[in-house]
Amino acid sequence: MLSALKPQPADKILQLIQMYRDDPREAKIDLGVGVYKDPTGLTPVMRAVKAAEAKLWQTETTKTYTGLAGEPAYAAAMAKMILGEDAAADRIAAIATPGGTGAIRQALELIKLASPEATVWLSNPTWPNHPSIIRYLGIPMREYRYFDAETGGVDFDGMMADLAGVKEGDVVLLHGCCHNPTGANPNAVEWAAIADVLEKTGAIPLIDLAYQGFGDGLEEDAAATRLIAARLPEVLIAASCSKNFGIYRERTGVLMALGDPALKPTVQANLNFLNRQNFSFPPDHGARLVTMILTDAELTADWKSELEEVRLNMLTLRQLLADALRAETGSDRFGFIGQHRGMFSRLGITADQVERLRSEHGIYMVGDSRLNIAGLNRNTVPVLARAVAQVIR
Repeated sequence: MLSALKPQPADKILQLIQMYRDDPREAKIDLGVGVYKDPTGLTPVMRAVKAAEAKLWQTETTKTYTGLAGEPAYAAAMAKMILGEDAAADRIAAIATPGGTGAIRQALELIKLASPEATVWLSNPTWPNHPSIIRYLGIPMREYRYFDAETGGVDFDGMMADLAGVKEGDVVLLHGCCHNPTGANPNAVEWAAIADVLEKTGAIPLIDLAYQGFGDGLEEDAAATRLIAARLPEVLIAASCSKNFGIYRERTGVLMALGDPALKPTVQANLNFLNRQNFSFPPDHGARLVTMILTDAELTADWKSELEEVRLNMLTLRQLLADALRAETGSDRFGFIGQHRGMFSRLGITADQVERLRSEHGIYMVGDSRLNIAGLNRNTVPVLARAVAQVIR
């Protein structure tokens, strides 16, 4: 049997990580892997997480299984964080998942279970694991225009034209904030228009919310998701706690399905069923820490404060890089970097130029020129700017 297996294509980001590790140069810079790093290059454990873990160590009395859906308190806390204090609990069925990727996978499994003929529409470009999982599950897939490489912004006219052709019952996957890989996001007026076209076509939004708090603020980054949840009768939301709580390795995510309250028991039963088929009981450690933080006023305040420090650090780095590139290139070609939000932006340089950055300067980024802003610091920003100026001449 095993001899019949075929080699799988290497994950480009994981491959990049290994190349970086194998590079003996001391001055190398990793801008590929999507994790936050502080100015020392460390991905720190947040203060509130440490405090919650200390408290949990003292008070936890069992390691028995949690429920198939995870703990109800976790789902309730996440619903309030994402949808606000007034979230209609009677509309929300939810399951804890192994990270945001697990939430996306379970959302797609639910779509396949409920509507096998539905097409899932993805932004062009999107996070590479989106189409990879969709192809693996055998779900029909199409793209809608999203990024304007000339301006570095959203191709809103192209996006709206493509979404107008979505069929009733199709699923449109949207990045709730901090678009990965481009960093370009619709504004409030554009989000309202997106909600209009989804409502008109009868499409089901699937919102990937992996970076809440990394863009314009914790509440601001949830605005688009809340708008769509309020406007559309059915909404799927896949959220991750990896970035905003800094608990990457704890694999903490949630999938919420919003719909008719009368259907909630059936939807919840199907979500529980999918967890049972894939991994039975979800991991609990990260989810419990998140619950403790979000239900303790002191821990919540400290977490929000540190999250804001992280967000502002990335905004500062964005502006520093945009200014440094302007100085090195003598143009505003890269000015959009300062306007983008989240961890990522696309420089808009060629794959050959990206390769030169790696081979000549020890600077690692994904081949489409996506770079992780959070991988920079004040010392490496000018190094990157000089290197980019050299390879584009």
